[in-house]
Amino acid sequence: MIRPLVSDYNSALEFLLGRVNFERTTTVPYQSATFKFDRMRRLLALVGDPHLGLKAVHLAGTKGKGSTAAMVAAILRASSRSTGLYTSPHLSRIEERIVIDGVPCSEAEFTGLAAELAEAVGRLVRQPGEVEHDPTFFEVTTAMAFLHFARRKVDAAVLEVGLGGRLDSTNVCQPSVTIITSISFDHTKQLGNTLAEIAGEKAGIIKPGVPCISGELKDEPRQVIERIAAERRAPLWQLGREFDYLPANSLAADSLDAASPGERLDYFEPVGSESPQAANAALAVAGIHRLNDAGWNISPPAIREGLASARVAARIEVVVQRPTVIVDVAHNVASIEALVAVLAARFTARRRWLVFASSRDKDSAGMLARLLPQFDEVILTQYIENPRAVEPEQLLALAQQALPLGAAAVRPVLHVAPTPGAAWTQVSTHAGREDLVCITGSFFLAAELRPLVLASRLDSRSPVVHP
Repeated sequence: MIRPLVSDYNSALEFLLGRVNFERTTTVPYQSATFKFDRMRRLLALVGDPHLGLKAVHLAGTKGKGSTAAMVAAILRASSRSTGLYTSPHLSRIEERIVIDGVPCSEAEFTGLAAELAEAVGRLVRQPGEVEHDPTFFEVTTAMAFLHFARRKVDAAVLEVGLGGRLDSTNVCQPSVTIITSISFDHTKQLGNTLAEIAGEKAGIIKPGVPCISGELKDEPRQVIERIAAERRAPLWQLGREFDYLPANSLAADSLDAASPGERLDYFEPVGSESPQAANAALAVAGIHRLNDAGWNISPPAIREGLASARVAARIEVVVQRPTVIVDVAHNVASIEALVAVLAARFTARRRWLVFASSRDKDSAGMLARLLPQFDEVILTQYIENPRAVEPEQLLALAQQALPLGAAAVRPVLHVAPTPGAAWTQVSTHAGREDLVCITGSFFLAAELRPLVLASRLDSRSPVVHP
């Protein structure tokens, strides 16, 4: 097989997009035969084992791991530490996955990293011994992140799991602390049909003797995390037990207390104490405390500054005012429930509009059942840059089945749009300035619509809404 030569940015993208990419497939396998640490370790060995020297914070979980990772990275930066952040997927450009001190990898750096990995992939498949599969898109981008962070000599690397944890490519790292956020049903075909099974996969990131922070509150998955941590003799700090957060007296207040036995820390929480981001912030602070136990000496002012500055795009992000347009990447029932709670507590509107799209492997019916009672107008669409999308007509059938029943029930008006652009045109034409528009259901929908919304805000020739 002749592999593409990486000589510029476009050929770097061509090389990567030629990999098997489970973010773009309708069925995502997750077995040891497909995801092999041996292949990942052999690939990393060919570029100098860059992961072995990194001081890492490793995060897994169904909901909140991206936000928590961003908070941890922001705190570390505020403590004057050069910090790498590896997350997935990306919203606009692939380089957004590999960030140092808040700055994505440049095109030139990205091209150079891809060229080195392309050469390593070629050498790997020619090595003695059977390689059942070429390295995947995620394995290669993970290796690129490790190499970039090592070359730039970062003081710390914050690594977000892509899928699961136990078999994830990031799990070759040697973390100083691991963090497991809340666990709920998602990727059930790959991770299991019970919360206990899913927790077992997420808890696969727990390393022998390495402190672990857990934000899981439900008994079934919590017991699994406790068991695996005990088996690996990993000290475990659990939300609601070893540490907690205390909402301020007022929902509008700007501070919370993150409390753990024998210590108390005030910190700034910018989204409001009723938000799930408060729990994510508590996990981030607990993780920082464990680093301090190991001598990192991260000060309370740095923690406050980091939490105040942490920003994550498309997480209940208000991208336009009048009307209020919110983009959120919620894509499972638990994250949709959290989104609905925040919308109810923090936003008022004359009319509420929902723009929704989903992937075939998600619980679209369950998400729609939670969303529909909260909106007056619902536009069902299909993102176009990824083949995993559910067709709008199928979403319409699910929505009709999920409409609230009863004479007093408020039922939204359902619309169908063939593309995100067509959905935004409907909103731009009919929504009023006192309305609220929520775009959610899929990371891929957010990635396609967010630039359109931002462009319409900046283009005075194309007003977002009528008066």
